Order: sequence, then structure tokens, then C-alpha cells
Amino acid sequence: MAGLFERTGDGSAAIALEEVEAAILRSLEVQMLELIGPGPGAAPGADADPFAALFAEGPTEAPSDPAVARLFPDAYGEPKQAPDAQTKAAAGEFRRYTEPDLRTRKREDALLVIRSLDALGESGGVLRPSAEECRRWLGALNDLRLTLGVRLEVTEEDEQGLYDLPDSDERKPLVMAYLWLGAMQESLLEAMTG
Repeated sequence: MAGLFERTGDGSAAIALEEVEAAILRSLEVQMLELIGPGPGAAPGADADPFAALFAEGPTEAPSDPAVARLFPDAYGEPKQAPDAQTKAAAGEFRRYTEPDLRTRKREDALLVIRSLDALGESGGVLRPSAEECRRWLGALNDLRLTLGVRLEVTEEDEQGLYDLPDSDERKPLVMAYLWLGAMQESLLEAMTG
């Protein structure tokens, strides 16, 4: 079970992580939190008016960082195609009302994974997320994999080539993490549905 999920029944799963695996996964999730951030126009902290936070509006422009843009894609228009003014306005309007909640969910999913890993302690061990936690783990793993895929400029055509990278390639550690996260994500999905 090392590094991959196994079915435990009732939609939950278990994963045994060695100390180094837990540390790598935790580090990646912490970096994800930093990447997601509070977002433009976010409420200014814990002292903010909770009623005002309900009506907070998000940004209307897509993020300039390609990895963040992959996490928060436009809802309208075709990928890799310049949108016309009407499409851009519709995408901006949709983003303004949905991105704050999406950022919050992605942060909460990453925090759930971090807290689960912290509960393991220093030496690793077995995690047993509940069925609900499994869904959130799946989202957090997907976010990590999407981000690494953008950073590595992975396309469907060259994904197989990732397995053949020489050890001297500077991308090798990120590629190994990308492939591991993919296997972990697949094993979790199989555990949840099997």
C-alpha cells in the first residue's frame, strides 16, 4: 500500500505513507496554499464583517500565472483562443461571483491534506480518510497534478515521454512527483468507486 490508496469499504480509503512521502506531499500542499492565496479582492482577515464576506466579489480578469489560470479557468470561450468582447465579459462576470468560493474550497482541501499529514507525526504511517475526506483529497491531489502539469508543460502527446527522462534532466524530481500524484489520484478514485 506504500504511497497509494486502497479500498477500505463504504467509500473510504487508506494509504500508508513513509516519512519522506508524507513530507513531500505536505510540502507540495503548502506550496499550493501559497499559490492559491486569498485571491484578489479577498476579505481582509478574521475581523472582516461576515455579512460583507457573503457578498464579496472576486476578480473579473483571468490570473496571469498559467498554473493559477489552470486552477481557475474561464467558464466561457475556447482554450488557447482569444475571446471576443462578449465572451470576455461573460467569463469575467462568472469569475467575479464564483472564484472566491472556488479559492476557499481549494484552500480548505489543501489544509485538510496538510492536517491529515500532520496527524501522522514524524515517522509516517497509515491515513484513513472518510468518504467525504476522500472526495476532498481527490480535489487536492488533482489541483497539485494540474499545477505541476502546467509547470512541466505536459501535453497528452508527450506524457509517455516523461517516463523516459534521464536522471540528469532538471525536471526529473517534478516529473516523479507528477507521476506519483497521478498514480495516487487514480488509486484513490478506484478505492472510492470500487
